[in-house]
Amino acid sequence: MAAAAMVIPAAQAKDRMTHNPDAVNTETILHAWSWNFPTIAENMKRIADAGYTMVQTSPVQHCFAPDGDITALFDQEGKGGNWYYYYQPTDWKIGNPIVGTREQMKQMLDSAARYNVRVIVDVLPNHTAFDIDAVAPEFYKAVGGRDKMFHSSGLTPIRDYNDRYQCTLEGTGGLPDVNTENPDFQKYYMQFVNELLDMGVRGFRYDTAKHIGVHSDPVDAASGVKVNDFWDVATGLKPVKGVKLALPYDSLFVYGEVLQDRNVPEAEYAEYFGQTASGYGYHLREALEHKTAKGIDLRNWDHQAAPEFLTTWVESHDTYCNAHESASLTDDQIRTGWVFLTARQNGTPLFFSRPMNSSRKNFWGDNVAGARGNDEFLHPEVVAANKFRKAMTGQKEDIQTSENGEVLVVNRGKKGAAIVNISDSANFVDVPTGLPDGTYKDVVYGIEFKVKNGRLHGAAAPHRTYILQK
Repeated sequence: MAAAAMVIPAAQAKDRMTHNPDAVNTETILHAWSWNFPTIAENMKRIADAGYTMVQTSPVQHCFAPDGDITALFDQEGKGGNWYYYYQPTDWKIGNPIVGTREQMKQMLDSAARYNVRVIVDVLPNHTAFDIDAVAPEFYKAVGGRDKMFHSSGLTPIRDYNDRYQCTLEGTGGLPDVNTENPDFQKYYMQFVNELLDMGVRGFRYDTAKHIGVHSDPVDAASGVKVNDFWDVATGLKPVKGVKLALPYDSLFVYGEVLQDRNVPEAEYAEYFGQTASGYGYHLREALEHKTAKGIDLRNWDHQAAPEFLTTWVESHDTYCNAHESASLTDDQIRTGWVFLTARQNGTPLFFSRPMNSSRKNFWGDNVAGARGNDEFLHPEVVAANKFRKAMTGQKEDIQTSENGEVLVVNRGKKGAAIVNISDSANFVDVPTGLPDGTYKDVVYGIEFKVKNGRLHGAAAPHRTYILQK
């Protein structure tokens, strides 16, 4: 009975586990990775015209910057800074050397509003900077002192990521693990969130979300915790010390970085937010690397949660930057993967903006923090897929694959089809389709495809995509 009394019921939680087969997702996210606020604002019209409905910024809070400036995406010696510095919070106040100032952020948000683009901010309440002496004294004071900032074993690095005690109460990647159940921390953090909402932010990506405990996870008894309630506070289910989420939660787009692995309570996290389909991204990259989907299931989303509540990607900033897992894929391969992913009925796809002039031998390209990424987010095939996604509202998907697995076709009802050749070779297309019989021209290249007796016919060039619409 005592244990039951500790549980906070999630009666108001949305059902994100039961798939509605009629649900159709139409939005797309541009991850303006390491772009600063003025750069995002300057490109806002292009972003909107390219069919993106949301922009995700890099973290905007005060962050670790030992030399006071961050000019490089990556510097082996750290002298020019590094992209991961802004994943090391020193205070929950707006502005840092990569993205810019609070005033610049407001200008960017005003620009987004003019073009009807929603802005999502990457937030990371799970940890602070490695250097705990770099954390602002005001931050420590607000949470009740340094001893109240971290879990009792928060300075111990995780050794087993499948152990939920270690995963939620010890240091992710060695970063000090914040006591997110401390009500003083929750209040301080929620004041920051509400300030962002007041400025015009309309969603959040929660970094390392699976490292913040849910009700079933172990509690830090040494910290006097009775229940892991951070997510109840962060999603507006309950207030903390008179502070509550300033806007209705359902009006926001929120997803958590819950990377899939053993013992992850995906169903419980689904009570609070959408999650990342990291397993699906791995399988999609596997097909792109092999240049065939033969033997790879690209229909199944490989997640417990309903696909309409998943955020999907071909690659993320982590798969590109950390171990360069996806960085060897060419821009052509990323593009074909994006078109396939975006043509699908469900998931909300995120396009990671690679650095300007990056190559498969030089992953950092120009290596300038704050600068715009390369032109791939504006590629005609990418833009066509974004617009196709919106145009296919209400149309269910049917995925077909050529016998050799090199051509993927996403049929959308009787209204459209996306053809994707993921191989180095030209391929003939001969698959079933819902499109009525007739001749169709691809919207980008004007290449003709024909439908006869319910089968789609044509020729697809290597690493090329085609969008057909009735």
